[in-house]
Amino acid sequence: MLVHIQPSTISGNIHAPASKSSMQRACAAALLHQGQTIIHNPGISNDDEAAIEVIKSLGATVQQQYDGSLCIDGFDINNNSINNVQIFCGESGLGIRMFAPIAALSTQQITINGSGSLLSRPMNFFDEIFPQLHIQIQSNSGKLPIVLQGPLLPTAITIDGSLSSQFLTGLLFAFGKAVTTPTTITVLNLKSKPYIDLTLQVMEYFGYHILHTNYHLFTIYPKKNVEKKLEYTVEGDWSGAAFLLVAGAIAGNIEVYGLDVFSKQADKAILKALIDCGCNISIQEKCISVGPPVLAAIKPFHFNATDCPDLFPPLVALAANANGKSVIEGVSRLAHKESNRALTLQQQFGKLGVRIDLQDDIMIIQGGTGIVGATVHSMHDHRIAMACAVAALKATDTVHIEAAEAINKSYPNFYKHLQQLGAQVQF
Repeated sequence: MLVHIQPSTISGNIHAPASKSSMQRACAAALLHQGQTIIHNPGISNDDEAAIEVIKSLGATVQQQYDGSLCIDGFDINNNSINNVQIFCGESGLGIRMFAPIAALSTQQITINGSGSLLSRPMNFFDEIFPQLHIQIQSNSGKLPIVLQGPLLPTAITIDGSLSSQFLTGLLFAFGKAVTTPTTITVLNLKSKPYIDLTLQVMEYFGYHILHTNYHLFTIYPKKNVEKKLEYTVEGDWSGAAFLLVAGAIAGNIEVYGLDVFSKQADKAILKALIDCGCNISIQEKCISVGPPVLAAIKPFHFNATDCPDLFPPLVALAANANGKSVIEGVSRLAHKESNRALTLQQQFGKLGVRIDLQDDIMIIQGGTGIVGATVHSMHDHRIAMACAVAALKATDTVHIEAAEAINKSYPNFYKHLQQLGAQVQF
């Protein structure tokens, strides 16, 4: 799919998409819940659809209601046979890392696979940790597909959290379902702590009781009894909305609705960057209003994205429009995304006339030199496609984005939403 975006001024209001981070965790919790869960505001991205298919494969029944909500009947994966012993996670990194420990609660042999970039992502932690939990595992030299057979037996273990927090999320769900006495997980070098906050928030809602000491020692207690029927509302997505907010900051005054300003989502930190660079921003409980600085240029900024690496792409689009050099820390978190995001950002924004230097764990973006029209490629990375689209709003000529359908992974309506705000987008 080829998308053409012309320089545009935007205005108006838009509702943020549903958070796939919240949605996928809610699906996991609903699968394990011994009762019925109604999920309101469910996401429609590829990753969301993959999570729904996974929980179906693991025994849950899912029905869409007339109002768009999902009705999910959970499945006692510990004590019942699963009809489908193969599960497919699409390209979802969270999906594979979260659902593998959950699937291992079953006594049956289960094959887990994925597609696209997920096939090349390292999964060595399964090989290292699962045998300690009495799970048999076969992998493709630390990559997909993996074949595992449980049941997982909760045992005090120590894991490395430096690559991703997503595996810890899966272990917390699995331990929470299986423990009969308090059991601990010790985590070294945990990254993306806000995502663990989100996991704990969802789990608490579903009756799990977990305490932690400085994100180092997690103690999982036996699950509390909760109502058989629960209702959960998926919150708006700060990761997707970050692109909208940056678009407003550089190309017009807009209002974004549907975001929880008290959210545990890591990418809420985009607000700090927008404030630091001098944008005209108003933060209210139900609405974020943002526009370019009133009387000055966008200021360069210094931002640490170690705990929110998905903000790199929108931050690069913002920095490209700043008057000077901006610095973003946390480059080491970008190697194992849908693409090697540091190099992809450097290459694709280089085509747009924006210089990006990589030095150890920092990225330096030379802003204020202008953005030129060009043909760029998403490299099949949804956030690269969206970052290039946002940057195109201030380019000197049309920007053409190849493999632009990559947005379907997280934000299928992104181009339509830009159009609704007045951007000249053709696809």
